[in-house]
Amino acid sequence: MPLIRISLRAGKPAAYRAALGEGVYAALRETFGVPEDDRFVMIHEHEVENFAYGAGYLGIARSDDLVIVQITCNDTRSLAQKRALYRRIVDTLVGDPGLRAEDVLINLVEVKTENWSFGNGLAQYADPA
Repeated sequence: MPLIRISLRAGKPAAYRAALGEGVYAALRETFGVPEDDRFVMIHEHEVENFAYGAGYLGIARSDDLVIVQITCNDTRSLAQKRALYRRIVDTLVGDPGLRAEDVLINLVEVKTENWSFGNGLAQYADPA
């Protein structure tokens, strides 16, 4: 169950924002085996004064089109799967909505499976039916 948070500067059209969410979800399905309908995406737009970033950190030239993708997921994936995910997200978002690869920052937050409740006050992954 990935929880996807996407942050960017305000002002992009709805279709652009939708492409971000769809692209990240598609990449997760392809590389992490995320099942159909396991889609929880939040897109956060920030005014200029609330979106600061290192424009040249690690020698990567970022622009004001920077998109920060944070994914909270179970701590069950291999390094190879993570690398495949990063590459697939970038490739997808370069295709649509047309981002530059330099403008895609990805952060995984890994948690234990018992740290999820999908509703009804239950820990569905910790106590499978």
